[in-house]
Amino acid sequence: MDGVLIDSEPLWKIAMEEAFHSVGCMITKKDFQKTVGLRIDEVITYWHQEVGWERLSVKDVENLIVQKMIALIEDNGVPLPGVIDTLEYLKSKNIKLGLGTSSYNVLIEAVLNTLGISSVFDVVHSAEDEEFGKPHPAVYLTVAQELGVSPSKCLVIEDSFNGIISALSARMTVVCIPEKTHTPDPKIEVANYQFATMSLMLNHMKKQV
Repeated sequence: MDGVLIDSEPLWKIAMEEAFHSVGCMITKKDFQKTVGLRIDEVITYWHQEVGWERLSVKDVENLIVQKMIALIEDNGVPLPGVIDTLEYLKSKNIKLGLGTSSYNVLIEAVLNTLGISSVFDVVHSAEDEEFGKPHPAVYLTVAQELGVSPSKCLVIEDSFNGIISALSARMTVVCIPEKTHTPDPKIEVANYQFATMSLMLNHMKKQV
């Protein structure tokens, strides 16, 4: 979802920087590249262990970030190029659509409502409901199971290395559309396909029919 359906990475950086700075943890937006694709609780735990702070708990900081993110999504959320056209095309071909994301359910709801695509997906599942988040494959395996589709028949669209590893570990085919605000990660080359935008991916799909 994040960085694939919606350009939310800049919003995450704003929300996280504000929250971390409020507790005296003076990390910058550039630092967040180290934790792209992880669940937000894992991100906060990582920085608490690396840098540390007092006064507020990890859960308190998590709540600050999530509430800020909801407001930012509702005020600024727009679909990335090609998203709506791709979803409409796939639905027209009766292809099952599942959403597997590290974001919490409350953030999924905010994104889908803001983008007006709440009814598009056959299955929506958050790694919040799994014991482990990405790069563990659990979130994708659960989506495939709920769709009633073999993992080997699933095509995943990802934007980060952690997400790619999650999908590959689930034995799924992976398209990478790299997130634009981070320094390019050469490790994303392990994806099966790579496109600059979802519009280009859609054009490629149509040529294969």
